[in-house]
Amino acid sequence: MPVIFSDQQGKSHDEIELGQDFLPKFDDKGLIACIVTDADSADVVMFAYMNAESLGLTLQTRQAHYWSRSRQELWHKGATSGNIQDVIELRTDCDQDAIWIKVRTRGATANCHQGYKSCFYRAATLENDRARLSFREDKPLFDPKEVYKK
Repeated sequence: MPVIFSDQQGKSHDEIELGQDFLPKFDDKGLIACIVTDADSADVVMFAYMNAESLGLTLQTRQAHYWSRSRQELWHKGATSGNIQDVIELRTDCDQDAIWIKVRTRGATANCHQGYKSCFYRAATLENDRARLSFREDKPLFDPKEVYKK
């Protein structure tokens, strides 16, 4: 049974920002931003979008579901790779237009489709007036070519 979310229309500023009703504010495409951190290390592991269906499934199953903008489809994180994200806590920001979830990741514990623990595995620096990326994780935790054979 799908989770039904009330919208913010007709709600006061205080009801939205200080109340106990979960009133997620989806954008004009029906999406809400979601930042994902590791529940134990607090490292940011990914950023994704959710729609009402994926947010509802995440709340119901306590496993992360997202909306893939590139594939235009619902995405159960880890369904293919085995790196399921178990949701430890789901929060919203003050005006309820962003989601933060804390997860523990199963399997190889990789959250990135490239096999890294975090999607943020590279850091940008400036070298001789040129922006460069350097790796902050030693190596992938799995081989994406093996996992995502298509």
